[in-house]
Amino acid sequence: MTVKVYEYNRCGTCKKALKFLDGKKVKYKTIPIRETPPSKAELKKMLKAYDGEIKRLFNTSGQDYRAMGIKDKIKDMTENQAIDLLSKNGNLIKRPFVLGSGFCLVGLKQDEWDQVF
Repeated sequence: MTVKVYEYNRCGTCKKALKFLDGKKVKYKTIPIRETPPSKAELKKMLKAYDGEIKRLFNTSGQDYRAMGIKDKIKDMTENQAIDLLSKNGNLIKRPFVLGSGFCLVGLKQDEWDQVF
């Protein structure tokens, strides 16, 4: 099984995630999230995995999130508007963004990762 990992190579959390996967001997392919954001279909798949909690997909500590005032806008966004915005700006997406056969993970919550790997 090869796992798709959207990551930013200067992100400490992404580095920890890749080290975790290496330790578990998981085969993965890294994709630079800033240059190649996940597709709308992948974002919708992740959103479904997190029970429609759109905020879970946003990098709320990122500069773009703050600069664009997303915190105040997110409550009025439709799902489609949010997905469209995320698909065009990888900096807005929480990372790592991981897709595998039968699972989706965003961020590095140890308990979630331990259940999958």
